Amino acid sequence: MTAEASEPAAGEQPQEPPAPPAGPGRFIRRSRRFPLITRDTARPEGGGRAAPGAAPAPARQWPLLTVMGGVGLGLLIVALDAFRAGTVLIGLSLLAGAFFRWALPEVGMLAVRSRFTDMLTYGLLGAAIVLLSLMAQPDPWVSIPFLDDVVHFTVR
Repeated sequence: MTAEASEPAAGEQPQEPPAPPAGPGRFIRRSRRFPLITRDTARPEGGGRAAPGAAPAPARQWPLLTVMGGVGLGLLIVALDAFRAGTVLIGLSLLAGAFFRWALPEVGMLAVRSRFTDMLTYGLLGAAIVLLSLMAQPDPWVSIPFLDDVVHFTVR
C-alpha cells in the first residue's frame, strides 16, 4: 500500500479502525476520560450554560450579555461625545468579564479559551483600556512621569 493511498482525500475524515473484539462478537468499550497526553485540541468550554436548561436563551447567557451590554453602552457614551466616561465603562466591562470568568463555574459563551487565558486576556485588555482612557489628553486624570519620559525620548 502506498503512502498516498493510506492518507484520506481532502475534506474526508480519517477512518479509525474498529476496536478489536474482546470475545466472541464483543467490542471493548473505550474510555470517555480525557487522555493524560493530549494529541488533539480540547473540547471547548463555552458550550455550558450559566443558567438551567429550562431558562430562556438570553437568561442562560447572562454573563456574556452583561459584558456586551456594558461595552455597547460605553460605545454609545463615546458616540455622544463623552470619550473618557465611555472608554472607562468599556474597560470596566472587560474587567467584569475577567471577574465572571474567575468567579463563576459556567459562563456560557463568555468562555472562549481556557479559564486562565480568558481571565488574562479580559483582565489585561480591560486594565489597559481603563489606564489609557484615564491618561488621555486633554486634562488627564492620571499622570505617570515615567511614560512622559519614554514618549519624549522616542519622539525626538
